[in-house]
Amino acid sequence: MQQTIQKRLTVQSGAVAPETVAMRCLDWDRDRFDIEFGLQNGTTYNSYLIEGEQVALVDTSHEKFRSLYLDLLKGHIDPKRIDYLVISHTEPDHSGLVADVLALAPQATVVASRMALQFLANMVHRRFPQRAVKSGDTLDLGGGHVLEFVSAPNLHWPDTMFTFDRGTGVLYTCDAFGMHYCNERMFDEDLSAIEPDYRFYYECLMAPNARSVLTALKRMEPLGEITAIATGHGPMLKLHLGELVDRYRRWSQEQSEATTSVAVFYVSDYGYSDRLSQAIAQGITKSHVATELVDLRATPLAEIQEIVRQSAGVVIGTPPTAGPAAQATQAALGVILANVKEKQAFGIYEACGGFDEPAFPLSSRFADLGLVRAFAPIRIPGREGALAEAEATGTPTPALYKLCEESGTDLAQWLTRDRTVQQMKAVAVGLDKAMGRLSGGLYVLTAAKGELKGAMLASWVNQASFAPLGVTIAVAKDRAIEALMQVGDLFALNVLEEGKYAPLMRHFLKRFAPGEDRFVGVETLTGTGGTPILADALAYMECRVASRMECSDHWLVYGVVEDGRVSNLEGLTAVHHRKVGNHY
Repeated sequence: MQQTIQKRLTVQSGAVAPETVAMRCLDWDRDRFDIEFGLQNGTTYNSYLIEGEQVALVDTSHEKFRSLYLDLLKGHIDPKRIDYLVISHTEPDHSGLVADVLALAPQATVVASRMALQFLANMVHRRFPQRAVKSGDTLDLGGGHVLEFVSAPNLHWPDTMFTFDRGTGVLYTCDAFGMHYCNERMFDEDLSAIEPDYRFYYECLMAPNARSVLTALKRMEPLGEITAIATGHGPMLKLHLGELVDRYRRWSQEQSEATTSVAVFYVSDYGYSDRLSQAIAQGITKSHVATELVDLRATPLAEIQEIVRQSAGVVIGTPPTAGPAAQATQAALGVILANVKEKQAFGIYEACGGFDEPAFPLSSRFADLGLVRAFAPIRIPGREGALAEAEATGTPTPALYKLCEESGTDLAQWLTRDRTVQQMKAVAVGLDKAMGRLSGGLYVLTAAKGELKGAMLASWVNQASFAPLGVTIAVAKDRAIEALMQVGDLFALNVLEEGKYAPLMRHFLKRFAPGEDRFVGVETLTGTGGTPILADALAYMECRVASRMECSDHWLVYGVVEDGRVSNLEGLTAVHHRKVGNHY
C-alpha cells in the first residue's frame, strides 16, 4: 500500500483484484459536490489500472489532484506502457486529467462511447488514437482480461458506459453505485457507516434517472458473475454487493412506477445546464413523480417528440443560439414547441452558457401555447444574493441549487394535486377520523447549512431515547427542509407555547415560494451550531441527525439532543388536535 499526504488531499493505491490496482484520490474536506451540497464525509475519485499482456487505465481523476495523481500513476507504471485509456464518461471529476495522461502516454488509444469521444475532442484539443465502443463490444488485454463494454447513458452523464473484466469479474461503473464517502477502506466493509451516503447519492443523482438505472441493471445480467463493482466515488462494492445492487433495483422500480412523469431537457456540457437540471429533477422525484432527463444535443428528434407527448410536464434549460451545439438544440426546441399540449406544466431555467435563448421570451412562447407555468423562470444574471454570486464566481451556489430543487417540487406537487385529493378520499371515513384522534404537540423545526436555512411546522414529534437524549420527527419527503436534515446535520426543535402559538403557526403554515426566506418577519436567535432559534419559542433543543428511516412518504429522523433551554418554566406546550388522519 502506498500513501502520500498533502494537507487534506491524499492519494492511496492498492491491489483490488488479480493484476488490478485501484488508485484513489481522497478529498477529505469536500462538503458540496454540485447538487449534493450536504456532503458529510468528503468524497473520492477512483481510477483503476489493469495489467494483462496489454495495459488499460480506467478513468483518471479531478484536476485538483494533478501532481498527486500523476506521481502515483508513474509510481506504478511507466505511462508509455499504457495501451488503452478507458473513459467511462467525460464529467470533469473523472476525465479532468485525460489531457495530462495522454501527454505522458501519447501512444494510448482512448476507448469510450462515440458521444464521449466527441466530448473529449473538445476537452483535449488535440488528436489522439481512439476507438468507439458500444454494448457487447470487447477488448482483449491478454492474460484472461477481456473487457466487455455496456452502454449506460444518463448514469448520470449522457455518454456513460460500464466496463466488465471477464477475467476478474470486476465491473467498472464510474458514478453508478457510488457514494460520496471518504475513508481509507477500499471496500464496503461497514455497511451501516456507508448506507446513509449511498442512499443520499442515489437520491441526488440516480433517482431522476431511475428508468436508465433499470435498463443498465438489465444489461448487466448477461455479463456473468460480478465479483465486485469498482465505482468512481467511495469504496468498491464487494462484501455487500448483492444487497447494495438490490437497493438500486428496488428504489428505481419504486420511482419508475410513478404514473406521472416530467421531461427535463438540458444541454450537456453547456453552462450550468446539466447541474441545474439534476437539481430540478431531484425536487420532482421527491414528490413521487418520475423524471426523464433528456440531453437536447444527444437525443434523436423522434425520441424527443415521443417523450414530450407522454409527459405531464416539461422543463427546459435555455439552449444555445450560437456555437457548435446551436443547430441541433434549436431543432430539438422546435420539436418540443410543436408537440406540447395545453395544460401541460412547464418551467424554464437559465443555463448561463453565454449564448442562451432569452428565458422570459421562451417562457412566454410556452404560456402562449396554453401550458401552465409551474414556477417563475430561474435566472442568474441581474438577480440579488446567491444568484448574483453564482454569476460573479462562475459556479452555482447552494442557494441556487436549492431554488431549483424547490421549483421542481412545486411543479410535481401541482401535477399530483388531483391524485393527492383522491388518496385522501380513498381512506374510510371511520378510520380517517380515528387516526385524527392521535394528538401531538406543536413545534417548528429549523435547520441551517452554510447560507441555506429552512423551517417547517411539525407535530409528529416524540422523545425516542434517554441515553443519549434523542427525539424522532417525521418529515415528508417533499418538504424543502428535508435536504438539510441528512445524517450529521444540525437542526433545532422549537416548542410552541399554549396560548401564544397562533402567529408562529400562521406564519409557518403558509406556502412559501421556491427559494423564499422562511424567517422574514420572525425574530430569531442563533444557536451554538448556527441553527436559527425562534425567539418566541417556549423552549428549544439543538439536535444532530443520527439516523433516518424511510416510512413511505416520510422520513423518520432520529436526532441526538446536544443542547436546550426553556424560556418560561410555567409555560405549557401547545397541543395540536386533528380531525382527520390522512392529511395535515
